[in-house]
Amino acid sequence: MTITQADIPYLREELRLGEFPVVYRVHRQQQGGGFGDQDKHPFAWGVLVYVDGQLARINSARGFGREWNDLSRIEPWLRSQGFSYWWTRNDLEQIGSVVDGDEEDDIAKPDIADLAYISPTDI
Repeated sequence: MTITQADIPYLREELRLGEFPVVYRVHRQQQGGGFGDQDKHPFAWGVLVYVDGQLARINSARGFGREWNDLSRIEPWLRSQGFSYWWTRNDLEQIGSVVDGDEEDDIAKPDIADLAYISPTDI
């Protein structure tokens, strides 16, 4: 099932729209946004919403799936659509992988001496 952004207010008014959307990782279909090299940036973010209890992808007015290349761009859009919270899911990239192509070894790992002990009473 798919809907467009223009459908959201109507579905909300009719109480057919679920409380929270799902932001999920997709294989990029659209080009642009400075990320035209699909070999270097193969993934984007899409949004699903619940309509009558079923998941529906948000499509553009032209019928293509809406895509965002950065989670920080989805957040203001979701808020402008009346959502205050959402679920995020990434099933396409391995845990610990870095999206911009850096090697995992380049990720700064804290030294054990830098880690402070937190007792259960501190929480």
